Amino acid sequence: MAVMAAVLFTALTQPAAAREMVSLNVKDGVTQSYLLAVPTGDAQAVAVLFPGGYGKFNLDAMVGKLKMARGNFLIRERREFVDRGVATAVIDAPSDQPNGMTDEFRLGARHAADMAAVVTDLKARVPGAPVFLVGTSRGTVSAAAVGARLGDAVAGVVLTSSMFRPAGPRSTEPGPGLSRFDFKSLKVPALIVHHREDTCGSTPYVEAHLLAKRFPLISVKGGLPPQSSPCEALSAHGYLGKEPETIEAIVGWMLGKPYRKEIE
Repeated sequence: MAVMAAVLFTALTQPAAAREMVSLNVKDGVTQSYLLAVPTGDAQAVAVLFPGGYGKFNLDAMVGKLKMARGNFLIRERREFVDRGVATAVIDAPSDQPNGMTDEFRLGARHAADMAAVVTDLKARVPGAPVFLVGTSRGTVSAAAVGARLGDAVAGVVLTSSMFRPAGPRSTEPGPGLSRFDFKSLKVPALIVHHREDTCGSTPYVEAHLLAKRFPLISVKGGLPPQSSPCEALSAHGYLGKEPETIEAIVGWMLGKPYRKEIE
C-alpha cells in the first residue's frame, strides 16, 4: 500500500505525546485516515480505536480542535491510554463512505482489508509494539469482525459497551450490530468490558455476562449521573465518571498485568 505523507504533526495539549494525521491509499482514489498519538519513550502497545456511531469524523478538519473532546468514550478518553504508555490510532471512515460506516460495511471483507493496511502501517511506525483492536458501542462491530478476519496479525480485541442486539428500523442508526456475529470466529485473545447499568437497548449487560463463559469480563458499576440519553456516551454506556479506572483495567489486560475485573 502506498502511504501518503502525513498532513499534520503537532504536539498534544500536554507535552507527554505527539499526534500525527496519517492517510493511506487503500484503493484507487480511496484513502483511509487515522489519528496517531504516541507517548514519549517506547510505546508498550498500540490501541486501534473504533468509536461508535457511523464513525465519520473528518479527522483532517478536526485535528487541533476541541470538537473531539466530549464525544465518544474512546475519543474523549484516548489520552488515558497514552498516559499509560499505549499509543492510540483513532480510525475514521474511509473517504468513499461519506455517510460513515454501516454495520454491513464494518462486518465486510473490504473494511478488514483497510484495517490490515492500517495495522501494517502502525507496526512500521511503532515497531515492536503489539497492536490491539478496541471498539465501543457500534465500534465493537469493527473490532470483532476485523479481529476475526485478521487473526494473529493483531494481539487481541477489546469490546466495550458491545452492540449485541440490533438497532431497530426506528433508530437513527439502524443495523444488526453483533447479533449475527459468531464469537467462535475470534481466535485471538478478547476482552469484554461492560457497565452493569448500561440501559441502552442494543447493549444490555446480560449479554456481556453470558460471554464471560468464553472471554474475560470487566464489569463497571456507578459513576456520574447521566448527561445524555442511555445510548450516548455521557452515560453509563460511556462509563461516565469511571473512565480512568476502566481504561486502566483495559491497559492492564493488554499488557498482561494484573487488572480489576470489578470496578465500582
